[in-house]
Amino acid sequence: MSFNEKNETQVSTRKPSFEGRDSFIEQHSSRRTSTDNLNAKLANPLAGLSHERLLADAEEFAKTHELAEYAETIQKGALIAQDPTAFEKLPMLNEADRFILRRELTHKWDQPKTLYYLVVMCSIAAAVQGMDESVINGANLFFPSQFGIQPAPGASASREQWLVGLVNSAPYLGCSVLGCWLTDPLNRWLGRRGAIFFTATFSFLTCIWQGVTNSWPHLFIARFFLGLGIGPKSATVPVYSAECAPPLIRGALVMMWQTWTAFGIMLGYVMDIAFQNVPDSSGIRGLNWRLMLGSAGVPALIVAVQVYGCPESPRWYMMKGRYPKAFESLRRLRHTDLQAARDLYYIHVLLEAEKEVNKKTRNKFFELFTVPRNRRAAQASSLLMFMQQFCGVNAIAYYSSNIFVEGGFSQTSAILASFGFGAVNFVFAGPAIWTIDTFGRRNLLLVSFPLMAAMLLMTGFAFWIPESSPARIGVIALGIYLFTAAYSPGEGPVPFTYSAEAYPLYVRDIGMSLATATLWFFNFVVALTVPALLGAWTPQGTFGWFAAWNVFGFVMSLLFVPETKALSLEELDQVFSVPTRTHAAYQLKNAGRNFRRVVLRQKVPKMPPLYEHEGAIGEKTYAPGGVGAA
Repeated sequence: MSFNEKNETQVSTRKPSFEGRDSFIEQHSSRRTSTDNLNAKLANPLAGLSHERLLADAEEFAKTHELAEYAETIQKGALIAQDPTAFEKLPMLNEADRFILRRELTHKWDQPKTLYYLVVMCSIAAAVQGMDESVINGANLFFPSQFGIQPAPGASASREQWLVGLVNSAPYLGCSVLGCWLTDPLNRWLGRRGAIFFTATFSFLTCIWQGVTNSWPHLFIARFFLGLGIGPKSATVPVYSAECAPPLIRGALVMMWQTWTAFGIMLGYVMDIAFQNVPDSSGIRGLNWRLMLGSAGVPALIVAVQVYGCPESPRWYMMKGRYPKAFESLRRLRHTDLQAARDLYYIHVLLEAEKEVNKKTRNKFFELFTVPRNRRAAQASSLLMFMQQFCGVNAIAYYSSNIFVEGGFSQTSAILASFGFGAVNFVFAGPAIWTIDTFGRRNLLLVSFPLMAAMLLMTGFAFWIPESSPARIGVIALGIYLFTAAYSPGEGPVPFTYSAEAYPLYVRDIGMSLATATLWFFNFVVALTVPALLGAWTPQGTFGWFAAWNVFGFVMSLLFVPETKALSLEELDQVFSVPTRTHAAYQLKNAGRNFRRVVLRQKVPKMPPLYEHEGAIGEKTYAPGGVGAA
């Protein structure tokens, strides 16, 4: 039997018949699949080993990797790594060791200064990302007229509008066609720190390059090359943070990428405000927009200077066979040698397991689509990445100043209003760290999509208010701000988080590459087309267009996006092994029942659970929690 044949839907599922509650679930027989075996191996390579075998393996590891002087500490670390919750019962540990491990659980944010220095560097790198995206917003008010591509008032999808869109979208074209695919070779050759240094330096130089351009083709080329810095940096920094962070706070630190990207977007608008009234200097025309675009290079330069003060990723050192360097790095990132030894040994056995898995899966990209479980994960994550762009947020992020001017704002007021958009985005991105694990990914989507659609319609309709009425600009700004407040804790953080956990471990890297390439390609499409849409359809039609996509996103999330919050690898395999039609039919029927129960106040029986683990728990049923709750 081939590997792909083994991976057909073998995990236990429940099949709906819709003939009544008692006949809703039909239990299929189940058997262990190759995917299950691969995931189990990657989930905990130490599971099932006796303590005697584990101690012998750890001692051999220390001797053969130039760490013999730490052999006893590594043996202790191996025992803890096998089951981190069982340290109280390990006879090899003394009371001082147990105190360290207890304190790690009760004071999870008590970490070495080196780790927090690394966190600050990663946060500034995220802010660079946000500034690269937003500084163009204010510059859009100035450079088109200087380069002869200013759209005429009332023009409908003119050549100039397409050219403005092309210049704006250039970095995301660079990301999708080249930048994202440079991530692996840069990391392989230069390491995590080297890749961050290269991309930050490249971003700095291209930001300065943007500021000295003398035509729109020249500006397009400079911005295209900016994408070669944005793409690998956006993929490398979260990975570097995850590889260096302790497990207990890893998720929160990785989530901070989204929060500080939102901060960078806000900071980009601050730069637009700061430089908008800068007069031209002798021989320099358009100094204001040049300073706007160049300002994003300053934090990039800070990252380039700062990064080599951080330790290299221990995992990267170990991939290169430099185990003493990896242990030295971990000792800087952990309080004690015991914690460093535990993480060192676990990374080692995980890397060995990955090598074994790679021998069995030669074409991982192909298996994203041929294995049904993987295909459903790719379908859901790609849908969310697509919707993050077509929900309309970046139409506002890149063109809000133009939109506000068309709504009757002055240029100064438009840039200030754009700063308000950035501030709301940043403020509401913070709570996402809590809400995403409290309410769940799916529920956040099902709430945020309808709210975003309603706020976009409100904004678009506001353009029909007479220009003489002061309510016009107030309603436009309010609609955009409320849209942003709905986006930031929902469709903002969910796509990256969802994509990172939906795929099986053995194809997770290639799955994330597919997800990020999807994101940047459709980012390019949105940035390219919005000026022409505003000209052809007016703001009313453009906001209505994106509102319709949010309705589409709600329906697709309801039918095709399962919940992944707090599920084990085995449970995720079960969730994504439910046939797409079965899941969609169940959720559609459940939405109807919830409408009758919540809106019509009728008494309707609860839906039986769709997944085996929910039935076992006996509490996670679908009736509570709103339409299509999961």
